[in-house]
Amino acid sequence: MSASSEDEGISLTTETFTALQEYYSEQEERDARRLAVDNFNEEELLTSNCNEVVSEDWQLSQFWYTEETAASLAKEAIRIAKSDGMVACISCPTLYIAIKKYFPENKNVYLFEYDQRFQKIARDKFVFYDFNAPVDVPRDFRDQFSVVIADPPFLSDECITKTAITVKYLGKDKLIFCTGKKMTDMCDRLMSLKVRKFAPKHKNNLANEFCCLTNYEEFDEHMPS
Repeated sequence: MSASSEDEGISLTTETFTALQEYYSEQEERDARRLAVDNFNEEELLTSNCNEVVSEDWQLSQFWYTEETAASLAKEAIRIAKSDGMVACISCPTLYIAIKKYFPENKNVYLFEYDQRFQKIARDKFVFYDFNAPVDVPRDFRDQFSVVIADPPFLSDECITKTAITVKYLGKDKLIFCTGKKMTDMCDRLMSLKVRKFAPKHKNNLANEFCCLTNYEEFDEHMPS
């Protein structure tokens, strides 16, 4: 074997070792996130920020709201739903946690979410949701929700379109849609939603500019300026 062949073999081994290190490091992070949820105590909701109860999983394009944004949206959702209306949180688990934290008496809030870590928190109010199967949800939920809040994980035509199908399937009145500003024309075309002044903020600053769209004008009257 030539010296160059030996060097190539050593280089390949080093690359493989590095890849394995990265894999195990990511696995440890996933295990830590899962363990944190397994040890979840509902009392933590009263003392923790909503975006700290469960860590973000960037592989799922998860970016949590700031505490202020989550609390503001939670307040608006409950204002609309009142005590007996149903609330659907689609792909926005920190909003669901905020509602549980600030309005624990409201029992009609459901989380439609792909990340099954949140089943430990939402329990019987957790509905597994994959935007690729937009109407693969319980049939008796059709047209039942007083307010639907959605924050699709990806800023793509496909993700927005399929999430819009779910939103219209579940909702019977008010719709709140949080997404990137570049998707606003599509949201208007698919759901007749208009951009509002209030813009959601995230725990980690993101490159894309985000906004809230709704199908009712008084949204901004009840949101912080």
